[in-house]
Amino acid sequence: MRENLFKLRNKAKLTQEEVARKIGISRAAYSNIENGKRNPSFETMRKIATLFDTSVDEIFFDTKVS
Repeated sequence: MRENLFKLRNKAKLTQEEVARKIGISRAAYSNIENGKRNPSFETMRKIATLFDTSVDEIFFDTKVS
């Protein structure tokens, strides 16, 4: 999950702050998710997947993002 989120965010050229704002959570909350310190709710997972135009499974359930 951590590696996938990092890769997707950098590929989209977004900061953690920008991602957090777009999905409606704080930058600290998003940072904790991206760094594996916190598990997101399903709703947050869905918002992240929508933002990056991919599936929840691909990001959060061990499928590697290229």
